[in-house]
Amino acid sequence: MKRSRPPSRTRPSARTGSRPRSRSRSRSLNVRALVALAVMAASVAIALTMPVRLGLDLRGGTQIVLETKSTDTTQADREATDRTVEVLRGRIDALGVAEPTIVRSGENRVVVELPGVQDPKQAADVLGRTAQLTVHSVLGPAENPADAAEGKTEAAKDGERVLPDESGQSLRLKDATLTGQDVKGADARFDQQGGAGWHVTVDFKDSGSDRWAQVTGEAACNPAGDPKRRVAIVLDNKIISSPQVDPSVACGAGITGGSTQITGSFDDAEARELALLVKGGALPVPVETIEQRTIGATLGDEAINAGAWAAVIGTALTALFIIVVYRLMGALATVALLCYGLISYAALAAVGATLTLPGLAGFVLAIGMAVDANVLVFERAREEQAARTRPSTRSALTAGFRSAFSAIADSNITTLIAAALLFFLASGPVKGFGVTLGIGVLASMVSALVITRVLAEFAASRPAVFRRPRITGISSTGPVRDALLRRNPFLMRRPRRWLAASLVVLVVAGSGILVRGLNFGIEFTGGRLIEYSTATQVDPERARDALADAGFPRAVVQSSGDGDLTVRTEELTDAEAATVTKAVAELGGETEKVRDELIGPSLGEELRRDALIALGLALAAQLAYLAARFRLLFGTAAVGALAHDVVILVGVFAWLGKPIDGVFLAALLTVIGYSVNDSVVLFDRVRELLGKERKTPFDRLTNDAILQTLPRTVNTGMGAVLILASLAVLADDSLTDFALALLIGVVVGTYSSVFTASPLAVELHGRDAGTRPARRGGGKGRGTARPGKPDRQTPASRTERQEVP
Repeated sequence: MKRSRPPSRTRPSARTGSRPRSRSRSRSLNVRALVALAVMAASVAIALTMPVRLGLDLRGGTQIVLETKSTDTTQADREATDRTVEVLRGRIDALGVAEPTIVRSGENRVVVELPGVQDPKQAADVLGRTAQLTVHSVLGPAENPADAAEGKTEAAKDGERVLPDESGQSLRLKDATLTGQDVKGADARFDQQGGAGWHVTVDFKDSGSDRWAQVTGEAACNPAGDPKRRVAIVLDNKIISSPQVDPSVACGAGITGGSTQITGSFDDAEARELALLVKGGALPVPVETIEQRTIGATLGDEAINAGAWAAVIGTALTALFIIVVYRLMGALATVALLCYGLISYAALAAVGATLTLPGLAGFVLAIGMAVDANVLVFERAREEQAARTRPSTRSALTAGFRSAFSAIADSNITTLIAAALLFFLASGPVKGFGVTLGIGVLASMVSALVITRVLAEFAASRPAVFRRPRITGISSTGPVRDALLRRNPFLMRRPRRWLAASLVVLVVAGSGILVRGLNFGIEFTGGRLIEYSTATQVDPERARDALADAGFPRAVVQSSGDGDLTVRTEELTDAEAATVTKAVAELGGETEKVRDELIGPSLGEELRRDALIALGLALAAQLAYLAARFRLLFGTAAVGALAHDVVILVGVFAWLGKPIDGVFLAALLTVIGYSVNDSVVLFDRVRELLGKERKTPFDRLTNDAILQTLPRTVNTGMGAVLILASLAVLADDSLTDFALALLIGVVVGTYSSVFTASPLAVELHGRDAGTRPARRGGGKGRGTARPGKPDRQTPASRTERQEVP
């Protein structure tokens, strides 16, 4: 019995040593749990009290982008544009539009959103008119009436100008005596007693009242019937009224009292609109409509429903997949995914972001990114558990979170770079996609690194789970890893063959750009795109012939959605657009305009330039980050693979004849940010192995890194494919091409990270080292570090055999 005492005295010491670690783990878990609860509580509170604002493409309405233009006297700078915004706000308020949005964009642009406005003609007319109200003395009839007929309104001499009056008679006008700055107010009134009908009463300020008396007093000095007795009231270089001064007005006295009436053949709407323009004030500088979009309310409702179904079904399929693969941990990750959805929604509402149709797609896409982080952790936990003789599920999870953190951070930062470029360089709904994508990435990190960890560590510490480790889903390495362990292929034996195969694919896909050309959307070419929903389905060929007969031989007509018809032409006036609508209605019966987009040629050229800048900056930013985070060699290889992916994606769209528009640009930049994740995870593992096995040849280390990260690549790729397939099948027609581009990008990106970036890194490393990569050694059953066991060292004899050229 005495011999048993020494062991009995040492056991409490061991327990005492483990208690601080246990208490530390428990304290860390409690802190994370409190953080998770605080985040979820705040998200629930925000979601219940602050609704997310929907973009016009989801709730229907009109968006108009105006660009201010400089004049000889006024520069269209930031200050002038801000004054323009205030004048426009007054005009829109008078139109009675509910919840309008008027904001300055850049130095000289104004974005106006009018929810519920389906016919933008009136709004565009009211917003686009400068409302430069001037009052002129009439010098007499014009000597050359053709000047006014041809619209020659420029000054002749001493500020004179020639304009046609209401009846078409050309008048010579003296330089303006009063301007809109002298106007105090204006109202539309109906004269029931006098029978004059609708007229506009204009009240002048004190200084304007004196000048009005002066100009009318000068006109009164001329005999009745003489054109010189008239006073011309001009609005935007058009005489809207040129009344004779009443005979009761004495010469030199003029009309006093600071008020006058503008009469004419006004109806109710015209009188109110004129009063609105005069009262709303003159724009400090002229404006030009460079972009106009109209989305029908029905189309917006359908887009929301389709996007919601895509999100629900895509999330359900992804959840089912990770539960099958990771069992209990997968089920807990699914709960964290639901929390991710709530956090993302609350963040959108909190920052006041507008949820657009591409933004809804970004919200769904970020689900796949949240899955990516969970898969990274679970795969590292599997490796940690398989490498220990007496594994603990909780300790394996802790090690998995610690080891996967750098890869998760790097891969998400590369996606955030793409989201930032979309936000700063894109416009309209695509900018909304950048905001939603960025919020989704940050929310996915909170979901994976905080909520999933709290749930997983709490479950792993339960006695029932400890006794049945198989239900956790991380007690075994998985079928993919087991197959790789058995075969242990040396994929990087001949890296140049993989590079040659990548080059062949690149040439075949890229030749589509030269053979078929790029089908640029109107965002990059300028023009007008109108989508119609017709009572009976219209054959595009018949519609094309009908539009050619109507005077639009270059119109591009395509079917879209469920029997809808899309017409794309060069820039059209509203009258020409009405002619197009009439031609379509004659073929399809009752016709509804569900979408109308107008892009000016200057904006199209600017968007093309910005797209190239965004693409170049995306590649340069990825190279800079990866070079700083890893090594220049890894950054060069990853960016080379990205350029390979970009050319293939653009080439495939060229072969398919798909449009290259703003939504495609969003997909392309997302592919750049998303597909680089695989390369980041792979090179993160190579960097880790380089620190452990310095004597192992680089090609073998790269091969081991590929085999060790391939299960993660397969599982995250499946999660992304399920999400994107749901979008492609169920989402709105405009998002089908978006989902298709991302699907192609995910597939090509997965391939290129293994068979383009990795061989390129091996070749570049071989040139830097001054030696050719190893061509021997390895193969089946040979190698240095087995997948899943990165700590195992390579026998010196095998290393020597591999380095023999």
